[in-house]
Amino acid sequence: MTDPLAKLDKALSSGCAEAHLVLPAREGRSGALIRASNDAEAVAQWLAEYRDTPQTWRAYRREARRLLLWLDKQGAGLGDVDRETLRRFEAFLADPPASWTGPARPEGHPGWRPFRGALSPASRRQALVILQGLYGWLVEAGWVTHNPFRLMRDKSRRLNNQAGRIERYLERNLWDWFWRWLNRPPAADATPRQRYEQARRCVVFGFAYLLAPRIAEMAAAGMNDFFLLEGRIWWRVTGKGGKLAEVPVPDDFLACLKQWRGALGLSALPTHDEDTPLIRALDGRRAVGDNQLYRLIRRTFDRAAEALKGEGGSAAAVNTLRRATPHWLRHTSITHQAQAGIDLHYLAESARHSRLDTTSRYLHTEEARWHAEQQRHRLTPPTDEDAPRVSPGR
Repeated sequence: MTDPLAKLDKALSSGCAEAHLVLPAREGRSGALIRASNDAEAVAQWLAEYRDTPQTWRAYRREARRLLLWLDKQGAGLGDVDRETLRRFEAFLADPPASWTGPARPEGHPGWRPFRGALSPASRRQALVILQGLYGWLVEAGWVTHNPFRLMRDKSRRLNNQAGRIERYLERNLWDWFWRWLNRPPAADATPRQRYEQARRCVVFGFAYLLAPRIAEMAAAGMNDFFLLEGRIWWRVTGKGGKLAEVPVPDDFLACLKQWRGALGLSALPTHDEDTPLIRALDGRRAVGDNQLYRLIRRTFDRAAEALKGEGGSAAAVNTLRRATPHWLRHTSITHQAQAGIDLHYLAESARHSRLDTTSRYLHTEEARWHAEQQRHRLTPPTDEDAPRVSPGR
């Protein structure tokens, strides 16, 4: 990115200590209820409201940063956004220039870019939902005078979280291939590190698929979060909004856990006082952070895509693996649980959804039945001997 964009990103990510390097000051704004001298500082104060929910904070920061970077290129600020500006920004999200896109990189890397590619309609909708909330807060704070999102005629359709059914997941046959690929025996000359990394990938993806954790929950999971109660193993998790939950552990994950603990040189199951990380760094002791775990999962998906392409897999399946993110694993888990016939009430409990209609977005059964029923409508009558015979009318 160009220097001004890099400076702005640095200002936003460092608590806005250097925000004055980029954006024009807005000191003395009448009626402002926050202490900020420019847009980046105002946004940083909005983000501070979410510091207790790191995953939400990161998602909101990402979208706010993209908007500020784009506005900086336009020579505009948050208070200059009108309905036409939003129209152009939405078009930008759908097709960002090549200079704004690139592979996932850690922040600070010279190859970092704000986008990996064009955002899907669902991702654009979610970005607008987040930014609408930002502007609502800025209006209340007296930093801007209006919320331009309220001018969007179709905001009731796009700017809410009641989206359609979940589509960002791996279909069952693709997941089956992926899990087999992940568990292929290592080469005879594989190094100890390579064997360790494979064991770690298996527990990471087994955990993600069987228990549907969010990535922050995976990174924070400890060995003693898995406990025995009346002969059954449960997972204790502090989830979104600081809510504590206990989730039943499937037998298949116990097998993954035992295999992983074997790779660590530990007993088959953890003890109640084993206050150590579940997912560990290469030294086998330290925990991994959210970002490190994110990159591990994305690298694995990329490698799988290359492997599937080499095996002659369909272009659509290869593309799905290339696009997949860690959160797709949660979608995949919940979708496949629904397809397996798990009761909606229990599915919502395991997913830790506060509303059943959120869980119902993962149900694809009705679409499958509808599609099957529609096949009864034919251009010519069925030839099956069992088909009902109807005499033509006079």
